[in-house]
Amino acid sequence: MTSTVPFFLSRIIGAKVFDPQSNFVGTVKDLLLSAELSTNVDTLERPVVYGISLKIGKEIQHFSFDFFDISKKKRKLLVRCNKLEELPLNKKEESIPLAALVMDKQIVDLNGRKVVRVNDVRLATINNVTYAIAVDVGIEGLLRRIGINQIVKFFFSLVKLDVPSKFISWDDMEAIDYSNLSIKLTSTYSKLNTLHPSDLADIIEDLDNRSRQSVFLALDEEMAADVLEEMEPKAQLKIIEGMTVEKMADVLEKMPANEAADILDSLEDEKAELLLNEMEAESSSEVRELLEYENYEVGSIMTTEILAYEEDTTVEAVFEDLRNNQPEAESLFGFFVVNKNNELIATFSFRDLAVARLETKISAIMNDDPIYLFDEQKMDDVAELVSKYNLLTIPVVNKDHQLEGMVVIHDVIEDLVNKRRTNKK
Repeated sequence: MTSTVPFFLSRIIGAKVFDPQSNFVGTVKDLLLSAELSTNVDTLERPVVYGISLKIGKEIQHFSFDFFDISKKKRKLLVRCNKLEELPLNKKEESIPLAALVMDKQIVDLNGRKVVRVNDVRLATINNVTYAIAVDVGIEGLLRRIGINQIVKFFFSLVKLDVPSKFISWDDMEAIDYSNLSIKLTSTYSKLNTLHPSDLADIIEDLDNRSRQSVFLALDEEMAADVLEEMEPKAQLKIIEGMTVEKMADVLEKMPANEAADILDSLEDEKAELLLNEMEAESSSEVRELLEYENYEVGSIMTTEILAYEEDTTVEAVFEDLRNNQPEAESLFGFFVVNKNNELIATFSFRDLAVARLETKISAIMNDDPIYLFDEQKMDDVAELVSKYNLLTIPVVNKDHQLEGMVVIHDVIEDLVNKRRTNKK
């Protein structure tokens, strides 16, 4: 038969601990979680409480939780200690102090895709093993902390109302402030890496400055680049201010050249030059070329990551190229055909590619009368062409009709929205 004792962290912090002979041992200061997850009787993975911090006299000491028992008597939580066994140093260093790390701290609600504040933590002892089950982010948890939960619930019940409560399962949350721990951040924030970059960008923007930097720096360069691309300009600048030139350059290299150029264009010239000099030569060169365009010119929002082939290329060869290079999704919105001098002569779509036989040459499926823009053309012309021809992308050429890049409708809309925001200000 399963034995379960549920309790809240707020009820055990400050509780007095007694030995089997009812002698006072000390006062609970915190519970220490394992960094590793363990599967409990409900087949859910939860972190286990394997340590406890006690105030004994004037000192805080850390002990194994194996010899502590939690029970309830008339709504009162009782903590018994059968033996004091000091927690090994390695476990102490790898542990997660619940009250210090989670209580009153910002966490990420992974399902709600938002940052919330923890008012309490729900735990449960199941067959003599204690697990962290959920965090309480509702008003009820706050009232419980100040000791008036039952009183308020009673008065609410008189008018047939419930005290608002909100629990987030431990599986669906991610703690943020690991700054005082030796745990590697890349593994610590593994749950956040599962979110869409846009959702993660919104979450990071909602964090305080220290947490924002902590989370962003923990991301791998690919994810960091995707997230930074989705952030608002002001948030981007705050992130950049907290990063070394070397780290920021590594992230910029992973971004599309036009996005990197937009960020650098918003920085002071000296800072931008430092970053450009730190970036790899090829990436830096692409970004520098884009920075030469005026903000009102088409070239300022074009992306140089494009798919261009000569007309005698076969469909099979194109697919092979896609498999080998695995381009970004937006690159697949438009395919371009160029001659030996890199002059634009035609376009074709992914649909054209998908329905053609593998041996077919591009010349048989291409549109040799493409709509295009000049790189120095004014931005006002872009929206008109997109609307008139219902295009997702438009190739961009220079004055010699050489292919320079393409404009994606997403970037057009983003530019128009940013202009509207600027005009409102």
